[in-house]
Amino acid sequence: MLVSFTDSNLWLRIATVPVYVGTIVLTAELLHRYTDTNPEYVRKVVHIGTGNVILLAWLLQLPTWVGITSAILAGIITLISYRLPILPGVNSVGRKSLGTFFYAVSIGIMTAVFWQMHLPYYGVIGILIMAWGDGLAAIIGQQFGKHPYTILGNTKSWEGTFTMLLVSYAIVSIVLFSVQGNIWQTWVVGIPVAIVATAVESIAQWGLDNLTVPLSSAGLAFVVNQFLIGFYPR
Repeated sequence: MLVSFTDSNLWLRIATVPVYVGTIVLTAELLHRYTDTNPEYVRKVVHIGTGNVILLAWLLQLPTWVGITSAILAGIITLISYRLPILPGVNSVGRKSLGTFFYAVSIGIMTAVFWQMHLPYYGVIGILIMAWGDGLAAIIGQQFGKHPYTILGNTKSWEGTFTMLLVSYAIVSIVLFSVQGNIWQTWVVGIPVAIVATAVESIAQWGLDNLTVPLSSAGLAFVVNQFLIGFYPR
């Protein structure tokens, strides 16, 4: 699709993204500086909030180049922030990982692949599972987790894992319902996707889940949904 750089409506839609992201980051910084909010919760505000940017891009019908460019800029900023304290609210958690950088990479890949295929909702599924599934799982696990387990050195709770599973299924079902309606495939696709996303998240190391969960979730949702619709039409 050709883009007119004099299209004021397009630039207005593009401007919505940095305003939204800036609001999320500012909220996190205010919480970090002026409240005693758990640093992990502050980080999850950014994690969940910025993940919604791909949903915003889908709803605003932003072109592929906007997503890729935004992801590159976000990736550069996050790499710099590991050296300079420009995002203390985001990086205030004690552990060190490249999770935030991988998050930006995931958004770039999702838009580069699925926007070009004119199937952006699969990219939305991948990122939202990471944003909401992983984000809420961490919060629920820390707040209410009473049954811990360890896998590959990662300490998890069954409460958090179950949250990841349920939220992942809900996201797949809601997004597909908005696209293809109330057909049986809509409610089936989320089952394997939720199981795989939860398993991948539970074994990931060094923040790689921010990359592996979106890629595996979006890819599997695409393969399963296209197969079921192609071979078992409504």
